[in-house]
Amino acid sequence: MKKNLETICIHGGWKPTKGEPQQLPIYQSTTFKYDTSEQMARLFDLKDEGYFYTRLANPTNDAVARKIAALEGGVGCVLTSSGQAASFYAVFNICEAGDHIVSTNAIYGGTYNLFAVTLKKLGIECTFVDAEWSDEKIEAAIRPNTKCIFGESISNPGGNILDIERFARIAHTHGIPLIVDNTFPTPINCRPFEWGADIVTHSTTKYMDGHATQVGGAVVDSGNFDWEAHADKFPGLTQPDESYHGLTYATAFGKMAYCTKLVSQLMRDLGSIPSPHNAFLLNLGLETLHLRMARHCENAQKVAEWLEAQPQVAWVNYAGLPSNKYHALAQKYMPNGSCGVIAFGLRGTRDDAIRFMDGLDFISIVTHVADARTCVLHPASHTHRQLSDEQLREAGVAPDLVRLSVGLENVEDIIADLQQAMNKM
Repeated sequence: MKKNLETICIHGGWKPTKGEPQQLPIYQSTTFKYDTSEQMARLFDLKDEGYFYTRLANPTNDAVARKIAALEGGVGCVLTSSGQAASFYAVFNICEAGDHIVSTNAIYGGTYNLFAVTLKKLGIECTFVDAEWSDEKIEAAIRPNTKCIFGESISNPGGNILDIERFARIAHTHGIPLIVDNTFPTPINCRPFEWGADIVTHSTTKYMDGHATQVGGAVVDSGNFDWEAHADKFPGLTQPDESYHGLTYATAFGKMAYCTKLVSQLMRDLGSIPSPHNAFLLNLGLETLHLRMARHCENAQKVAEWLEAQPQVAWVNYAGLPSNKYHALAQKYMPNGSCGVIAFGLRGTRDDAIRFMDGLDFISIVTHVADARTCVLHPASHTHRQLSDEQLREAGVAPDLVRLSVGLENVEDIIADLQQAMNKM
């Protein structure tokens, strides 16, 4: 029976039978017992499914992963300890030293640094492209050793909308997958697999949790990319893995090859797993995701319209505004709403932006985003303060950009707080 997203939010991943708890339990155990040595050996050889050590698999984590996979329409999902870990694993699972990736430049600053600096230390180079470049200019960045294209469905912090279908077409023309970070709209408002994306990542710390209680991430595979059709590009999936007795993932696991390799290789060796308790908290948030996203979008639309009319505001980037350059793309990919995050610029200097934020009452200045509380951040002064104005623009972040994450409070109170802070500028 096919279920709608609202039902999956509540019932997905965990189906209790007679005498089992209605709510997903926390399996807070490192280890799982077996009766014979042969049973354990078959698990280590990937011949049987089961649990033996939480770094590789845990019933609580797996139930939540199944729910997220169902919400995105994927064949499998792996939970990670953070959104940053999810971005790293998604790329590193198909890359090695000497490889190359292409990414849009308007992405979260931490991911930008991961690709530009840290992966480079591992021998993986990244070329950043502007999503508004022509197809020809973007394709010129792709090399014979390019293994994927990466982008965000809604960029953090800028609020730009990615033309997913276009980037999927470009990627597939060159025999590589498109990876999309779908954190901001969540699968409630955007389903990248339906537009050709192959792999989706999430910082589950954000809207999926919704209450700022746990840090986590997720990597979801559509199962649609044919690794064997491009076997020379992806030897890690299509050639024998000597650390598993010569097992070939694409042959042995079919559509689950990508997720199986991620767990059995990367989680085995690097171990960036969430705790079962964090997965339990995430599941509580997922149960109301469909309700919360609608309210976030409703509030943000009203706040964006108000901001657009204020003389102290130089510009507003929110795709729900009919005047916005991304409005048509948002209507295509996110017809029910995008998210609650608004990017805008104040007239004046960085000091004016700081005075505005310092004058807020209940709206919080935090590095976090996308939970029940309205919060604000000035990236040039906080998360991106190490960058010059020129570097900020190269990363798709305007020096005057203020990121406002509209929460679930009464929208009149949110606007009143913004108004009184602007009056102090």
